[in-house]
Amino acid sequence: MKMLSIEQELKNNSYPGRGIIIGKSEDGKKAVTAYFIMGRSENSRNRIFVEDGEGIRTQAFDPSKLTDPSLIIYAPVRVLGNKTIVTNGDQTDTIYEGMDRQMTFEQSLRSREFEPDGPNYTPRISGIMHLENGRYNYAMSILKSSNGNPESCSRYTFAYENPLAGEGHFIHTYMCDGNPLPSFEGEPKLISVPDDIECFTELLWNSLNEDNKVSLFVRYIDIETGKYETKIVNKNQ
Repeated sequence: MKMLSIEQELKNNSYPGRGIIIGKSEDGKKAVTAYFIMGRSENSRNRIFVEDGEGIRTQAFDPSKLTDPSLIIYAPVRVLGNKTIVTNGDQTDTIYEGMDRQMTFEQSLRSREFEPDGPNYTPRISGIMHLENGRYNYAMSILKSSNGNPESCSRYTFAYENPLAGEGHFIHTYMCDGNPLPSFEGEPKLISVPDDIECFTELLWNSLNEDNKVSLFVRYIDIETGKYETKIVNKNQ
């Protein structure tokens, strides 16, 4: 698979929607993830990321302008022991609860499908990072309607064992802007992942469409110790 430039992937797409990146830093020492949200409506843009324990949650920037919290207020990131869960919806809780009952990532998502926001039927994208005894692997999932038809749900899981240093994968909800919004197609895109969290955060934030970007979360986790560093950027300050 050809390695793509995450900078160009974001700059050339005004509305990828919500996106998850998971990979390994170039020096091979850090497990890396990033999650961003974008918005076209006032309700979607009226959000910030805030830390919540070891994870994060979305919160209304101006509570008086919040109209429908159902699909925009959730915990995108939660930590269960040596597992970090990253998703674009409340399926974070579904995965957390399922894996806490010894279910697999894939089994946990069996009870969920795409979002009920026709005509877009936004895909649910999810990621799981597993660090144990100096080893690291991750998986990504997308649940989406069958070519826009809500009668059928297509389920795809992509697992990456012992990922290579400096490489990551990027999956997002929409192929591009449109009405209705076309769902992501294909497998997660191969991208490069640098060592420096500051540089990576700045690159991602500056590459997202200025009008539509809302919030960005980036985390680098030491594969040996499990200690992590987090960066959060919110357009609403």
